[in-house]
Amino acid sequence: MTKNFISDFPMRIYALSEKSVTIEFGDSIREDLSDTISEFNKIIVQNPFSGLTSTVPGYSTLSIFYNPVLVKKSNLSGETCFEKVSSYINLLSLTEKTDSSFVSDKVIIPVLYGGDFGQDISQVASKNNLREEEVIALHTSIEYRVFMIGFVPGFAYLGGMDKRISTPRKLFPNPKIAAGSVGIAGEQTGIYPMETPGGWQIIGRTPFKMFDANRDSPALLKAGDTVVFKSINADEFNDLANL
Repeated sequence: MTKNFISDFPMRIYALSEKSVTIEFGDSIREDLSDTISEFNKIIVQNPFSGLTSTVPGYSTLSIFYNPVLVKKSNLSGETCFEKVSSYINLLSLTEKTDSSFVSDKVIIPVLYGGDFGQDISQVASKNNLREEEVIALHTSIEYRVFMIGFVPGFAYLGGMDKRISTPRKLFPNPKIAAGSVGIAGEQTGIYPMETPGGWQIIGRTPFKMFDANRDSPALLKAGDTVVFKSINADEFNDLANL
């Protein structure tokens, strides 16, 4: 179904740098706001202006990056690059259509919880007066929303986690977190797509490759997707890792 895009949220556009602008749709983390950002991002990708290089959805924002030389030469309305891109955004918000409503993918992520792969699960359990089994049950009971990709390529910030397992970040980050590690920070959960330093509480690991530069779509997840975690045992982990 096609439709005109008219946001239910007031848009504020501001310059992020000389090569980018940010559209602010609100100041909260909400699924309906995430839907709006995903839909408008799709509109921009389907209707690119001369000089557009990339778009980056956030929790409540959408940042647009461009080549200022090409934008300056374009026939967009305005004198400066900011004026030209802003006029383009405002026009799209009122007139353009997508070829279909935004459709998110549902991805099931297998996770081996605890042990050497989830060394911080005991801390999460202790902080919340729970058993480790209860942490796993609560973590796998939610259908999460991917609100944004950031930090490193393919790192998905997932919202909707049960507050009963909320745990603060570590005071001192680990210098090396293994790829596939599943962590908790505050009321968020996420998956490290590659080995990197990090301060999230690690509760498990998935055998899935969350980011692979050789794939047509390198990142397994994108903003707007939904994620469900599934607890697996060591044998299942090894089988999936060897696929």
